[in-house]
Amino acid sequence: MSQKRLLAWLLPFLAIVAVAGSAFAADLGSLVTNLVTGGYSERDDAIKALATSGEARAAPILQALSAGDLYVRNSDKLVVIGKVSASGGSGKLALTDAVTGKDAGTAAEDDLDKVKVNNRLRGTIDAAMGSLTLMSPDPKVRRQAAESLFTRRDASALAALEPALAAEKDDSIKRSMIEARAAIVLTTPDTTPAQKLAAVAVVRDRGDRDAMAVLQAAAQSTNGEVKAAALAGAESVRNTLQAWTQAQNVWYGISLGSVLLLAAIGLAITFGTMGVINMAHGEMVMLGAYTTFVVQQALRSYAPGLNEISVIIALPLAFLVSGAVGVLIERTIIRFLYGRSLDTLLATWGLSLVLQQAVRSIFGPTNREVSSPSWMSGSFHVGQLDVTYGRLWIIVFALLVFAALLLLLRKTPLGLYMRAVTQNRPMAAAVGIRTPRVDALTFGLGSGIAGLAGVALSQIDNVSPNLGQGYIIDSFMVVVFGGVGNLFGTLVGATALGIVNKFLEPYAGAVLGKILVLVFIILFIQRRPRGLFALKGRSVE
Repeated sequence: MSQKRLLAWLLPFLAIVAVAGSAFAADLGSLVTNLVTGGYSERDDAIKALATSGEARAAPILQALSAGDLYVRNSDKLVVIGKVSASGGSGKLALTDAVTGKDAGTAAEDDLDKVKVNNRLRGTIDAAMGSLTLMSPDPKVRRQAAESLFTRRDASALAALEPALAAEKDDSIKRSMIEARAAIVLTTPDTTPAQKLAAVAVVRDRGDRDAMAVLQAAAQSTNGEVKAAALAGAESVRNTLQAWTQAQNVWYGISLGSVLLLAAIGLAITFGTMGVINMAHGEMVMLGAYTTFVVQQALRSYAPGLNEISVIIALPLAFLVSGAVGVLIERTIIRFLYGRSLDTLLATWGLSLVLQQAVRSIFGPTNREVSSPSWMSGSFHVGQLDVTYGRLWIIVFALLVFAALLLLLRKTPLGLYMRAVTQNRPMAAAVGIRTPRVDALTFGLGSGIAGLAGVALSQIDNVSPNLGQGYIIDSFMVVVFGGVGNLFGTLVGATALGIVNKFLEPYAGAVLGKILVLVFIILFIQRRPRGLFALKGRSVE
């Protein structure tokens, strides 16, 4: 094909493109001109017109207007977007042509006239930006835009919502858009009662607090049928939310129960096997938490790449530190006080004060920061149930510790010796079991598990010298309620007390709730002195 023929084919096409480009610029230029002229009411209309125009430049122009970066250049009345210039000198703004997006040089702010907006216009811009992002290629942006429209219920966004809804392929995002459209329909006066009734059903099925707010607003309708449907829908959502609230309390109770289980399971071993009332058990928890702090500080200085697994690294170290301190306590203090429960209580209480003061002297009296790894941060939703990853991992960890301890007690020689000493100490000694050694290892095991509890608690509580004091009383209640020395009873007792506490707190408050739980346990022990699941054996009988 000759050059003349090629030009003959290309020239008409290029002419069409040029005409279309100039028409585009002229159309967008008029929209932008309307945006910067007139009063606030005219600008409100211009913002809505620009948002529904489908122009690609609409989003950055509206963002600049909202941020106060849209100007009119005094010299030629060109509408520009001005940003602080990195190379234009002090007081200079780098300019971009709002219509074409091309560089427009620099200028001092005195040479520009800022396009002003008020709070009403900012609300209009936010709603317009929500409709513009409905067609974004990013699913997260589209979802956020649909949720924003559901909350704002801006009728002007309905025109942009319909094509976005028709083009949406993701079912969950499409559902959010349908809900946003229903919310807008309920607040738009010119929609029919039939459309409003259908919208009530959609919003009711959403079932959250935002849906209840929409339905309560729709209940102000003058149409009796729509008003009745909105009231019934709001009542249905309210009942659903109450059910989810109870489920949330159960989840919080299980979460608290897992913390109590970690704090109490070591105490169940020492108290059940040796009959020692260890008031310093909370300080073993505190030592585990401070071990986590020391590990994180060391990793930040020498191996920052390992920060994400610092909690995992701290687990065995906390077990060893608290366990070693527990063995030392048993060998130097507890071994001389067996059979004298009141003396062990007083001695370990004094020891707890010594350990707290020692930690204050080393680390200071203030709280220490222990950061959570990214995989323990954030949350997800199951219906209206909010589940945090941190609490979920602590529950899993508590169950793993419980299972590992059961295996140790039932499948290892040490577990066999511990059970023998628990059931009948004189007979165990008579058949050759070295009960002093079993006592030391048992006390160390219980203290080590308390150290593991400290690692978990460092992720949800303040790491301070008083950390263990907040859990020692609850731990004793769990052990006594479940059955002294019975691990399964400790699991049931921790879960039950955690759930009961969380159900009582909204009505009685945290302090009175704990008092009521304590009164209940006292009354319960009057009827069952050995707890829910009592150990069997000659000594305990």
